[in-house]
Amino acid sequence: MARVSAALRVYAVGAALLLLQLLRRCRGGFSPPVFCRQPDRVAVVTGGTDGIGYSTAKQLARLGVHVIIAGNNEERAQQAVSRIKEETLNTKVEFLYCNLASMKSIRQFVKNFKMKRLPLHVLVNNAGVMMVPQRKTEDGFEEHFGLNYLGHFLLTSLLLDSLKESGSPGRSSRVVTVSSATHYVGELNLEDLQSSSCYSPHGAYARSKLALVMFSYHLQRLLEAQGCHVTANVVDPGVVNTDLYKHVFWGTRLVQRILGWLLFKTPDEGAWTSVYAAVSPELEGLGGRYLYNEKETKSLEVTYDQKLQQQLWARSCQMTGVTDVTRGTILD
Repeated sequence: MARVSAALRVYAVGAALLLLQLLRRCRGGFSPPVFCRQPDRVAVVTGGTDGIGYSTAKQLARLGVHVIIAGNNEERAQQAVSRIKEETLNTKVEFLYCNLASMKSIRQFVKNFKMKRLPLHVLVNNAGVMMVPQRKTEDGFEEHFGLNYLGHFLLTSLLLDSLKESGSPGRSSRVVTVSSATHYVGELNLEDLQSSSCYSPHGAYARSKLALVMFSYHLQRLLEAQGCHVTANVVDPGVVNTDLYKHVFWGTRLVQRILGWLLFKTPDEGAWTSVYAAVSPELEGLGGRYLYNEKETKSLEVTYDQKLQQQLWARSCQMTGVTDVTRGTILD
């Protein structure tokens, strides 16, 4: 019964978003934001080989940003790098292997990145899986929670020093984390973060996206407390026409196949809010925002619970082997 309830809540949120997107398209559609070139910036984009991640990497490259695509499929990544270079005429696009379902791989990626001795101005936590069958990461975590959330938690934690060193007054570094409207129906049980009692792919996906929102808010509080020139924001891309829907209800896949051109955002449209969060001068020095369609909006009420944020952060540190640097830094 709990599984059915979780699925119904997720599909209800999706249907509501599709209706909103249809209404907006009928009223004139989505307009791409325009930004100045930023050839002196360096960005890492996870999951940049497909879908929203690929479009995010491409749009940043078009602005002259040095883009590093972090992914776990080298053949596909090299193809993506070649296409982006050809389309944007930006030669500073490259690939570094990173499997977010492996803590060892994440640590190796960070080591390889730091060996390049590059600054890091933007980290886009974009990669993810959606509603997959119950399975575990290399480290034994439920895949949604382990890859979507813990993988990005660890990656961000290990890259924070690079982000801090690269930020400056009036030109902060930025952490952009991609969540989803499904977080509005997510439930966070600190005693069962990995859905071990009753697995629901819909519930597990929503939980991972809820955790990402709370992580972003707590990270922003940490950065502010330390006086760092780094900001953390979370974005909601909307319902986007990508390949992530292979595990969803067959009726949803049918709607996507037939009416995706009308109801769903294109990957480029879905990436606009990520790019906005990454480069917009309007967000300089501003963090702790939940952004949808390039505008700040409210996330689920529980995401603002600072005690719960701290508890989730502490558990995440334990699970990933990261030192909890918030202790003594943020006053509860």
